[in-house]
Amino acid sequence: MKFEELTGKTVSELHQVCGDLKKEMLNLRVQAKVNQTVNVSRFRQCRRDIARIKTKLKQLKSA
Repeated sequence: MKFEELTGKTVSELHQVCGDLKKEMLNLRVQAKVNQTVNVSRFRQCRRDIARIKTKLKQLKSA
């Protein structure tokens, strides 16, 4: 997800997407523990997307 994609979303949509990404991270961690095939690069991608969303939320809060 690119930062420009976040500009058109509302605060509630951003919170929902962030929650979905956190659930996905949890599922990826569980899959890694039980040695299922996991796309390792997806960990990093999810973590960075969550950071982008949090940055956008902070910008909206201060504006």
